[in-house]
Amino acid sequence: MQMDFLELIGLVAGCCTTAAFFPQVLHTWRTRSVADLSLRMYLLFTLGVLLWLVYGIRIGSLAVTLANAVTLVLASSILIMKLVYDKSSRKGNDRRSK
Repeated sequence: MQMDFLELIGLVAGCCTTAAFFPQVLHTWRTRSVADLSLRMYLLFTLGVLLWLVYGIRIGSLAVTLANAVTLVLASSILIMKLVYDKSSRKGNDRRSK
């Protein structure tokens, strides 16, 4: 199976854009700080990545499929941390204000 040069470019591009999420995931995981992250942005972004994943599968593009599968996991993890850590920080603020 010979890989098309454009598919190779797509794989490299996908690795770059997907790898860009690792620092944010690690930072959010370590600090549990999500106040500056936009919930709406991550909701829309995660939906967009899911749709790109479906598109990549449907057109049979390895680059689009792999990049968006990994990005979906990373973006979803940030989204989940945003929901969980925001909820726990609001509970802490509610307790302090009483």
